[in-house]
Amino acid sequence: MYYIGYDLGSSSIKAALVEANTGKSIGVTQYPEQEMTIHSEKPGWAEQDPDLWWSYICKVTQKLLGKTGISPKKVKGVGIAYQMHGLVVVDKNQHALRPSIIWCDSRAVEIGNQTFKGVGEDKCVSGLLNSPGNFTLSKLKWVKENEPEIYDKIDKFLLPGDFIALKLTGEATTTISGLSEGIMWDFNQNTPANWLFEYLEISTDLIPTIVPTFSNQGTITQKASEEVGLPAGIPILYRAGDQPNNALSLNAFHPGEIAATGGTSGVVYAITESTKTNESLRINNFAHVNYTKEQPRIGKLLNINGAGIQYSWMKKNIADKTDSYNEMNALAETVPVGSNGLRIIPFGNGAERMLNNQNKGSQILNLNFNLHQKEHLFRAAIEGIAFSFVYGIGILKNDGVNLSAIRAGNDNLFRSEIFASTVATLVETEINLLATTGAVGAARAAGVSNGDFKTLSDAFSDNEKVQTYHPLQEKQAYVDAYQAWKYELENKYIN
Repeated sequence: MYYIGYDLGSSSIKAALVEANTGKSIGVTQYPEQEMTIHSEKPGWAEQDPDLWWSYICKVTQKLLGKTGISPKKVKGVGIAYQMHGLVVVDKNQHALRPSIIWCDSRAVEIGNQTFKGVGEDKCVSGLLNSPGNFTLSKLKWVKENEPEIYDKIDKFLLPGDFIALKLTGEATTTISGLSEGIMWDFNQNTPANWLFEYLEISTDLIPTIVPTFSNQGTITQKASEEVGLPAGIPILYRAGDQPNNALSLNAFHPGEIAATGGTSGVVYAITESTKTNESLRINNFAHVNYTKEQPRIGKLLNINGAGIQYSWMKKNIADKTDSYNEMNALAETVPVGSNGLRIIPFGNGAERMLNNQNKGSQILNLNFNLHQKEHLFRAAIEGIAFSFVYGIGILKNDGVNLSAIRAGNDNLFRSEIFASTVATLVETEINLLATTGAVGAARAAGVSNGDFKTLSDAFSDNEKVQTYHPLQEKQAYVDAYQAWKYELENKYIN
């Protein structure tokens, strides 16, 4: 028997099958092959059609079953991971009333800022652990203010994963973790933040039924079965946003453990047991997948916009057309630590929350035309991104994270020895690269929910360890280079 896991991203939908008794992945695929379109009617807007997501769920399911040769009758449960912070609104007939306002849409920024001031910063930080910001509830308020004819038809609002669960089960449900990612969960009262809904003049009747993250969240209907190709009656057993699910996939459940990603942008997601924060503007705090009131597990999420996109820019504009990333890395390794004084500030991909939402672009500092060549630029770029991760981890430490372990998927920036060794050395913690994906994690989590594994750690303890980067003993050159970079950042760039 098997479990199927879905990972609904903004670029594609991935699906995976794992063996029920071992958790072993037997197949992973995605659909569509090309990136999904993000519609932007106005600057700063970002929307996708939720019904298109559903059609792709159906297609990726058939693709996966065909690829693996597994009979759908052998699938015993479903796990769902999804792009965070999006808003889907449905009517009483469970039809989407408008395109989803997805995570990277910024139209509700001012609503969140005004709410933070209007409700009171202390109340928001104490109860929500965040500023309302540009998240799901603020986006719903935007719909109320700007599209009243649509708002009046809303029966329930949903996160993207909630919508997929709705299509599968016919039931509108959500989770505590989901409500916290939309910044509408009161951690003090352990209920939805009714006072925030009241302030925004949004009825709490629009909140879906709350179900545990690991539970039977409804079963596949006959109608859904005919569309998706899975048996009617099998349960949805798990649901979480992509970053909490990524941490789960990397076996990060305990205080001090960090799950990191280094793609176009970078994410550092740290687990803590503290329901307090001093960084509600630079860090987001969400209920982790194993959160309970009695044993709180909070995921502190720090985002770095200017990460892999900078190295990609260099590949397109500075590297030779035939150079691969591996060849760029090899050239960078010929340059000493510190890049002979060349330093790059990598924050050129929009406003950086960890720098108090400043948007000043990237900077190349101390460029010497008689000394520096493209290999210096490559090394300085990798070092600049690594230093930004170290700087971000420092913010997390100052907000109560006691770092014990860092885990990352075996992809993108963490495959660069310069990058991973620099981070490991400066934060004095080894980095383990693991072979897993979000869709595999969601499928295994379904098995946890159904009792095939005794604990979460049991389900993920056999993740294939691809590589471990240890802190280097000879670290002074790294420390000196980072301190010089940090000085430029704090004294010449930020201020």
